[in-house]
Amino acid sequence: MIIGHGHKEGALADTQVREVCRQALADLPLDGKRVLALIPDSTRTAPVGLMFRTLCDLLLGRVAKIDFLIALGTHMPMDEAKVLTMLEMDAQERREQYGDVGIFNHEWDNPDALTTIATLSAEEMDRLTGGRCARDVPVEVNALLFDYDHLFIVGPTFPHEVAGFSGGHKYLFPGVAGPEIINVFHWLGALVTNWKINGVKDTVVRRVIDRAVELVDLPVTNFDMVVTREGLKGLFIGDAKEAFSAAADLSAQVHIRYVDRPLKRVLGIAPEMYDDLWTAGKVMYKLEPVIEDGGELIIYAPHITEVSYTHGHILDRIGYHCLDYFREQMEEFTDVPGGVMAHSTHVKGLGTYSGGVERPRIKVTLATGIPKERCDRINLGYLDPREVRAAEWIGRQDEGILLVDHAGETLYRLKSEKE
Repeated sequence: MIIGHGHKEGALADTQVREVCRQALADLPLDGKRVLALIPDSTRTAPVGLMFRTLCDLLLGRVAKIDFLIALGTHMPMDEAKVLTMLEMDAQERREQYGDVGIFNHEWDNPDALTTIATLSAEEMDRLTGGRCARDVPVEVNALLFDYDHLFIVGPTFPHEVAGFSGGHKYLFPGVAGPEIINVFHWLGALVTNWKINGVKDTVVRRVIDRAVELVDLPVTNFDMVVTREGLKGLFIGDAKEAFSAAADLSAQVHIRYVDRPLKRVLGIAPEMYDDLWTAGKVMYKLEPVIEDGGELIIYAPHITEVSYTHGHILDRIGYHCLDYFREQMEEFTDVPGGVMAHSTHVKGLGTYSGGVERPRIKVTLATGIPKERCDRINLGYLDPREVRAAEWIGRQDEGILLVDHAGETLYRLKSEKE
């Protein structure tokens, strides 16, 4: 059973959010328990500050402890200033009202912070993935989880290039998981392709995630949000699978837009919350399906000067390529993490590789602070961002030209795919 509200029009008021949370928490056996809440980092649009205050205000004094773990996956850790900005509070409020509440970054690359709880066998992985991945996968997760009695997952749901939709159990795997299982998830999603998986609720990746979570012997309650720039459209609390399912259904209504025909050129403006191409690649993930063969996507983000703060040195070496480029010569990339190759293929998009020649389906151009020499090296197009006149792109969809502001969270699809 889940408690919550969701609607396409309007947004939930803060008072409604508090009441829904109060109702849900009243029925949970939390008295004297230690609670850990998993939350997103600042690369997701969500009222994290509102949820932080609401949960703390309702539970402090009732539970023995409530702390928060930022489900970074392999993103960069957040410093105190960024955390305070995300929580929409100053240092004094943090210190005086919530000083006893811990906030931690997930440490995906620190073996001492992780623990292996089980292994998914090659046979089971083969069955779960429809034959795409038949290998033993250690289920490694942040050891901090097991210092607590109850887990909360507090995050938004959007269409997603790897899992189909974000949210729910994804905050555990890959959100607070170890590097090996993270890489398996992402490469598995790449094998399906962004085109086929994005905006689909039931995916092979989601099935593997759900199976991995079954091995985490802790009660989990999901606080799944559906958020647009207008505000909080939905909040569903309860069983993680059920709450995620309800949120994904609403997300499909508010986060997927359909266009009549393929477009020649699309200018996707990346928001400031994406601070490298690793995160701004979501612009491509959400817009690839509506660009015609031979068309062009421009990722406009003058504020971005780095390919990836975590994996940039690898991407400088391997570049951005279509899936077949890697599959046809995997022996050349045995030392490259699957998650990095997956990102590379997602940003480059569909294409072919035959006879040593790569033919991408569309052109991907960066109008960012990344210089032309580096764009050439990583196999992406370059456009000086100072030459972009966004106003010239407005109102030209009939010509096959589209401007998308705040790109990266709304998925664009062709109307013919819906019919």
